[in-house]
Amino acid sequence: MYLAHCADRLKLASIRLQLAALAEAHRRAGRPFDRRHPDIARVLDGIAGTLGSAPRQVAPVHGDALRAMLAALPAGAVGVRDRALLLVGFGAALRRSELVGLDLEDVQISAEGVRVRLRRSKTDPTGAGAVVAIRRGRSAETCAAAALEAWLRLRGGAPGPLFQAVVKGGRVRPQRLSAMAVVRAVKGAAARAGLDPATVSGHSLRAGLATAAAQAGAPLLAIMAQTRHRSVQVARGYVRDAELWRDNVTDQLL
Repeated sequence: MYLAHCADRLKLASIRLQLAALAEAHRRAGRPFDRRHPDIARVLDGIAGTLGSAPRQVAPVHGDALRAMLAALPAGAVGVRDRALLLVGFGAALRRSELVGLDLEDVQISAEGVRVRLRRSKTDPTGAGAVVAIRRGRSAETCAAAALEAWLRLRGGAPGPLFQAVVKGGRVRPQRLSAMAVVRAVKGAAARAGLDPATVSGHSLRAGLATAAAQAGAPLLAIMAQTRHRSVQVARGYVRDAELWRDNVTDQLL
């Protein structure tokens, strides 16, 4: 009954998350709870048939769209920060929580580019960590290293969050940005560039890197190394559009 009630206001993925939370709460309380019980399965199948099971896909941001968003950033400290935010988030294929979770000590800038250390992520609950590299861009406008250098000149070298709040007057405060700040930065840049902000989100940077890499012909395993996906099936979901046209059988038939 609860799952059926959720179907009136939530998407299927959110309902599955609700079910997982219920199961975890029962587990911690030492009470039995079978997520795969036939009664639960029938309800979920019915909800899937009504709502559909395809996840909502945000538009990936890359190529001309990314350059337009960068060009439309405002002048001043906010624009400098958001340029670094967008390019580091794109280049390292970061989730928004990973992006705002970075501290100054987690990035190293060199002649080759930027090394980003992730101390913990969604798929790394034990905190084993990972290091992702972003090569210097071929042009200054799309160079994550150059954008980060410009931001650090404003931010200063004090330890703490890498991306910090900017208040009136362009002053940088040592307050860590929230994950929603990434969403606002992406949507705001999209709106200023004349794009529909409703089609993008904080995840569009990560999806954009995977999509752009696939279009450039990068092997799936190389893309997975950058995005840190463990599941081939999940990773292929990011590159599906590029693969639709690569080696398509109808190319030789029609």
